[in-house]
Amino acid sequence: MSAHHHKEDFLFKYVFSTDHKMISKQFLVTGFLMGFLGLVMSTLFRLQLGWPGESFEVIDMFMGSWAEDGVMSPDKYLALVTMHGTIMVFFLLTAGLSGTFSNLLIPLQIGARDMASGFLNMLSYWFFFLSSVIMLISLFVEGGAASAGWTIYPPLSALPQAIPGSGAGMTLWLVAMAIFIVSSLLGSLNYIVTIFNLRTVGMTMTRMPLTIWAFLFTAIIGVLSFPVLLSCALLLIFDRSFGTSFYLSDIYIGGQVLEHSGGSPILFEHLFWFLGHPEVYIVLLPALGITSEIISTMTRKPIFGYRAMIGSMMAIGFLSFIVWGHHMFLTGMNPFLGSVFTFTTLLIAIPSAVKVFNYLTTLWKGNIRFTPATLFSIGLVSTFITGGVTGLVLGDSALDINVHDTYFVVGHFHIVMGLSAIFGMFAGVYHWFPKLFGRMMNNKLGNVHFWLTIICAYGVFFPMHFLGFAGVPRRYYTNSEFPMFDNMIDINEFISMFAILAFFAQLIFFFNFVYSAFRGPRAPQNPWKGNTLEWTAPVEHFHGNWYGEIPHVYRWPYDYSKVDANGDYVSGEDYIPQTVPLGDNEKDGGH
Repeated sequence: MSAHHHKEDFLFKYVFSTDHKMISKQFLVTGFLMGFLGLVMSTLFRLQLGWPGESFEVIDMFMGSWAEDGVMSPDKYLALVTMHGTIMVFFLLTAGLSGTFSNLLIPLQIGARDMASGFLNMLSYWFFFLSSVIMLISLFVEGGAASAGWTIYPPLSALPQAIPGSGAGMTLWLVAMAIFIVSSLLGSLNYIVTIFNLRTVGMTMTRMPLTIWAFLFTAIIGVLSFPVLLSCALLLIFDRSFGTSFYLSDIYIGGQVLEHSGGSPILFEHLFWFLGHPEVYIVLLPALGITSEIISTMTRKPIFGYRAMIGSMMAIGFLSFIVWGHHMFLTGMNPFLGSVFTFTTLLIAIPSAVKVFNYLTTLWKGNIRFTPATLFSIGLVSTFITGGVTGLVLGDSALDINVHDTYFVVGHFHIVMGLSAIFGMFAGVYHWFPKLFGRMMNNKLGNVHFWLTIICAYGVFFPMHFLGFAGVPRRYYTNSEFPMFDNMIDINEFISMFAILAFFAQLIFFFNFVYSAFRGPRAPQNPWKGNTLEWTAPVEHFHGNWYGEIPHVYRWPYDYSKVDANGDYVSGEDYIPQTVPLGDNEKDGGH
């Protein structure tokens, strides 16, 4: 099949495109816009936490009637925390990673013209865009945005009259998430079918890059877990609007007895976290796959333990479905059941450790090229280790009781999930920017962006563990009413200052991204001298990826620095593209 070059008008080339490369850029830009909004929200509520009750002009400027004389009110603080968590977890990390890089890399790295269904791919983006718009609209309705936390636990989320943020804002939150889940399911099914059915000649499963394996496992996890969240949200809508009592038992508001009985908010927690914990790996696995590809390419070494990396991702995917109960140790769970969830939670540390040791072994004695993508990949390894160690505390039911719902939890999940995923996303953007836009980003600005970001990230989230050990609860508007936390205010100021600096560090990235997309130097076809198929495709974009015949594959993707018996490079270079046939007596590393 030859590439088709029919002339497309603006609407069908840039808006309603069915080209996977354009759709990946749409996901990336929309995700970044949502992420920037989430970043602004976190900076605003960090001002309140660092200097509680003080007036700030910037709060007045951004929040307007939401703040009186530049002072944030408690209900608006809760709304900001809720929307920040929702936007970052779902609209930046899930869509920004899977939506962007699965779309960009799956067809290019397996040797396909496009996704299995370009139309469903387009629908996937537009459902995501619609859900983003509805989520933003919820900020401006009467009563304000949803305020029950990003986990939207009943009864706050189930009773419209409970708090101001339980009204129309909560309803729109649920509608937006239902549409978001439709988008994710359409995308995930497309990714799975494309990987299994559209690989080019010679692209066996063991010749696929680890990025593709990561996207495959991510899609499978999404298909199995997101429908549970959809059913969870639908039952919540029934409780809110149709008088059912799935999550509500005997409820009193202002002395009035509501007509609810028999339900349980614990049911909601089971359903939510059955998606909620796999969601951690829906976010993390693409970042880990991206890191695998970049570390191998930039160290000029074959990835250590290719099959072990695949097996560890498979084990992580399976175990992610049987650990959800560690979020619920304080719900009155049977201690024996708690011990089972403790065991499965600690068990997931084994495949995670396999990945870390494989990264470290690949980096060891490598001829490392320190690009921004390399730095963010190494940063991911750092945060993955740091967050994983603190996860051992939260995974043990006896230890978790002491720090549950404190800032220890906030510090842990931001480091292990938020930072690791964002570092993987930044690494992917810097590495595949030439393939996305045909231009190069500025490496010096990228290096400044990395060092400021990782210093600020640890400056923000590492001290939170000490707040947690001291018992400081999360989600509180202020702790000034509790004298035992008076000596903690300095730590909150310290965290908030780093949060503000981190905000300005991201402006460097956004400037670099936008400027380079239009004015950056033209990219060569294979700027990093990589082996995978996307670097064989022309720099200019057209629907079909390759002129003429699709390249055939003859070897695995990690033949870097391969030498013969005399110690000379087999190909005369330190890399051998997958399209180069195996020589006499040469073994394929993937088999």
